[in-house]
Order: sequence, then C-alpha cells, then structure tokens
Amino acid sequence: MTSATEHAPKNTATPPRRGAHELKPAGGGAHSFSGTWQLIRLALRRDRVVLPIWIVVLGIIPAGTVGTYESLYPTVESRAPLTAGLGANPSVNLLYGPAFDLSTAGGYTAWKYGTILPLLLALACVFTVTRHTRQEEDTGRLELLASAVVGRYAALTAAVSVAGAASLVTGLIMTAGLLGVGLPAAGSVVLGLGAALTGWVFAGVAAIAAQLAEFSRTANGIGSAVLGAMFLIRALGDSAKDVSWLSWLSPIGWATQLRSFAGERWWVLLLPLAAAVVLTGIGYALLPRRDVGMGIMPTRPGPATAARSLASPFALAWRLHRGVLLGWVIGFAIVGGVFGSLAAGVGDVIGGSDQTKQIVERMGGSAGLVDSFVAAILGIFGMVASLYAVQATLRMRSEETALRVEPLLATKVGRLRWAAGHLVFAVLGSALLVLVAGAASGLFHGLRVHDVGTQLPHALGAAAAQIPAIWVVAGAAVLLFGFAPKLSSAGWAVAALFLAISMFGPIANASQVVLDISPFSHIPKLPSAPFTATPLLWLTGVAIAAFVAGLTAFRRRDI
Repeated sequence: MTSATEHAPKNTATPPRRGAHELKPAGGGAHSFSGTWQLIRLALRRDRVVLPIWIVVLGIIPAGTVGTYESLYPTVESRAPLTAGLGANPSVNLLYGPAFDLSTAGGYTAWKYGTILPLLLALACVFTVTRHTRQEEDTGRLELLASAVVGRYAALTAAVSVAGAASLVTGLIMTAGLLGVGLPAAGSVVLGLGAALTGWVFAGVAAIAAQLAEFSRTANGIGSAVLGAMFLIRALGDSAKDVSWLSWLSPIGWATQLRSFAGERWWVLLLPLAAAVVLTGIGYALLPRRDVGMGIMPTRPGPATAARSLASPFALAWRLHRGVLLGWVIGFAIVGGVFGSLAAGVGDVIGGSDQTKQIVERMGGSAGLVDSFVAAILGIFGMVASLYAVQATLRMRSEETALRVEPLLATKVGRLRWAAGHLVFAVLGSALLVLVAGAASGLFHGLRVHDVGTQLPHALGAAAAQIPAIWVVAGAAVLLFGFAPKLSSAGWAVAALFLAISMFGPIANASQVVLDISPFSHIPKLPSAPFTATPLLWLTGVAIAAFVAGLTAFRRRDI
C-alpha cells in the first residue's frame, strides 16, 4: 500500500512544528513572556480559595495583639520588666527573636510576630511558586502550553508575580490593621514591608528550586529545607549573643533587625529586596539551561526491571515518601534537641511579672513554668507535624493528577489498598515526627538538669498527646481529597488556620469558641497539666470518621 507521505510535496514551505521539548529562544524577545497575563489569571483562579485564606489570616493577626497587650500591661510599671526579663531570655528569643522594646504595644507586637509571620508567609510563597511552575510541568500541562503560544518565561513570571503580589497584599493588610488600632505609621509600614519582602526572597528561592529539581515534591523540599535552615540560623544567632552575627545571614533575621517600633532601620529593607532580585534573577538564568519537564540536577536512571520489593502499593509509597520523611525526621530531631537544651533556662524569664507568666502559661499549661514551656514547644511540634501529614496525604492527589494512578488501578490493586499505602505515612509518619521531637527535647533537657529518667518520659508523653490532633488535620485533607479533589490543596489552608488559632489565639485573648475550632486546643497540656483521656478519644474518633468518609467518597468518585 502506498503511504500518505509519498504523495506529500517534497519541498514544503511550511516549517516543522516546534516540539514541546525544543526550547524557544531565551534571548529577551517579547515572545518569551507571551501568555504571562493569562497564566496569572489562571493561577489566581486556581488559588482563589487557598491564597485569600493565607493572606487574610496572616494579615490580620498582628492587630489583634494590641488590645490584649494594653489590657495585660496597662501601666508603665507593669511593662518595665518585659524587655529585661521576657525579651532577654535566650530560650524565648530562640523562637521569637530579639526584643528591642517591649514597653510599647507596637514593639511587643513586632517581637511576637517578627519571625513567625515572615516564616509562614515565606512558606506560602514557596508553595505558590512551585505549584504554578514545577507542578505544572509534572502534570504535563505546561508542556502542552509551551508547544503553542506560551513563552518560555511566562510560567515562572506568572508564578513569581502571584506569590509576590500575595506577599505584598499580606504586608499591606498587616500595615493597615496596625494603623487601624492606633500604632505609629513608621513601625507599621516597616513591619508589613519586612514580612512582605521576606516572602519575596523565598519566592526567589522557590524559583531556583523549580529549575534544579525535576519533581514538584523535590522543589518544595528544597525550598522548605532552605527556609528551615534560615530559621535555625536566625534562632541560633538570636539566642547566643557570642554568635549574634548569624542573624544577619538569614532573611528572617533581617525582618527582626528592622527594629519595627524601636527606632526603625529603613536601610535593612534593601537586604531582602536585593536578595529577592538576585535569587529570582538566578532562577531566570537557570531556566533556559534545562528542557521542559526536566531539572538541572540529573536524576539517577532506575533499573530496567523493578525489584521484587516494589511489588506492592505500600512498597511504592515507601519509595515515594521515604526521602521526604527522612528529611522531616532529621529536622525535628535537631530542633527538638535545641529547644530541649534551652528549656531549663526559661524560668529566668518571668521574674516578678505576673502578666508575662499568664501569657506563657496560657500557651502551655498552668503548673510549672519549665513544664509549661516544654508543653508549648511540643504543641508547636505537633502543629508543624500536621503540615507533614497534609503533605503526605496530598501526595495521593499529585499521583492522580500526574496520571500515575490509573495504570495501577487497572491491575489487581484496589483503590483503598492504594490509598492505604500513602495514608500509612500520613498517620504513622506524622506520629513518628512528633515522638522524635519529644524524645530529643526530653533527652537534652534531662541531660541538662541531670534527670533523664524523669524528663524523657514526660516529654514523650506530651508529644504522644499531640498525635490525635495531627490525625484530625490529616483527616480533613482526606475529606477534601475524597469529596472535592480539585480543592485538595485547601488542606494546607485548614492546617494553617488551626496553627494560627492555636499559636496566636491564646496570646490575642481569643474567645474559647474560637480556640475550640482547632483540635490542638483540646489536648491536655502535658507535662504541666493532668492527663485526661476523654478529649484524645474524641479527637481520635473524629479523625477516624473523617478518614472513613473521605476514603468512601474516593472509592465512589471518578479518577
């Protein structure tokens, strides 16, 4: 039979269609940015639920602290011990940063949120940039667009623009809220800009990570690891005076060194701005050095045939989750040990300030300041471990959108069996993380006070108490995955909401109705408070119900 190509003209004038993997010219032409506005609109539409929650929650939190501060410290005499006591303790500075002036509501607010809010905003920017760059390549959508009318730099530009705009809007809301409660304009603007520019810096970090890694989970891991390292460097610099220069090596440290409401250093704003420009520029420079769908870091080719150890869904899930889980475990062990070693010195913080004692005790319990500190720290570890639980749960959605689930389900593998392989890591992996943190904290605290036999079991018990609340967060992510798979990423927003309520609600003197929204508010504050099993059983029951409902919906819906 004569083929159709034999009748085709030998010398056609039509140029061959550009392949998806044949990169478009990288030199500065306008076509390299074609379609950027359309991709920005697409990104905003996809993030129309998650991004506003991040922006509003992070933006309005600082303003709520002002009224609480003024009610707890109504006089100059009651505020005098704060800077010399609470602000001078290295155990507290490890988490919150240096306290330059706690005698005013503005200075107290800047100290309380000067590190935590930039950290959370930076995390949101990392996820946003990765979601609209590397994840789009993972699913193959960007490859289709790149073969048509979308320029080579359009996706990265759209992602950085959306993340940068979200960060700036958050800073503006923060500034407007502080101005609205009567704080000075200069400090309000500096605090808002400091948080916003920190987000810009880590949007640049994510832009680089998206070029280095071949998969979105690896890019998120790189960005999160850099963020965690910068927070730890800042923490060490702020807690140890002889290495205070370390704070200047961290973008999060720059946010505190702005000295909002304490003699603002406007020139420090140049540091995150310059870093954001340089890091984002490096991301743009690396982009044309790789092919669409590939990363600059070479991936190791696998064997021609799979090992027998990969013959089950759980074995495959283990292969996918093990690297991420190991990184989280190492991070929790290191940070848990650091906090545990500093717990013994927290008693120096209070002095004669009953108001400060009320704040610390509300965060972690009611009996024994050191035990309250341990309870508060392990509570924070539990909240952070819930983020890993969400990440492990949403890996199912990533596998589904990447079209890797259908071939597996076409075999003898059932839906529930496949999902169970991933959820084992969401359930047991998150429990492992908080137990590792508890063991490290208890061990180092016990070594410092020469009482490992008592402190280690106490810390492990307090860590284990966090597990049911972590499972509730994972259950919420499973519900979204089962009933509304397109909104699965809202699991991050749910976790962030619970974290914000639990961390900032007691400080802002929020009502009990608001505090009860978070599952972490129902956990007994061990080791300072007596153990009660009832709330833990209720939380476990809620988590089980959420898992069952979400998996039932997943079993019935289309892939």
